Amino acid sequence: MSEEILKKLRKDEDGLATYEYIANNIGNCDDIMPKLVENIIQVDRNGQFVVSTARYLHAIDKDKYADSIDTLVKAAIERDREHKYIPDLLGSIWGADYAERVDELNKDDNFRRIYKRVFPKGI
Repeated sequence: MSEEILKKLRKDEDGLATYEYIANNIGNCDDIMPKLVENIIQVDRNGQFVVSTARYLHAIDKDKYADSIDTLVKAAIERDREHKYIPDLLGSIWGADYAERVDELNKDDNFRRIYKRVFPKGI
């Protein structure tokens, strides 16, 4: 069954179908989550659904999906060249008070990379 699903999702044109599959099957697709993450990264050209998936998984269970979230965040940094979507990760992943904790959070490579892109003169 999972191979059939993955085969179908490989035809996903922009990541929306993969994102919807994850959202509609959370908890039931954990065994193929790494492949779903890999697929969404491959098909999402601008990072929109990569960012949305990272935010969603973080909201559901940041510890359980930590590896997937990390992979998605790294991919989002590379994909979102126009910085349209990665700013949403700052508050979603590191908390609404991230701006007040920049020095502390700067130790996190993903945070630092995103923050430098969003606020080029900030660090």
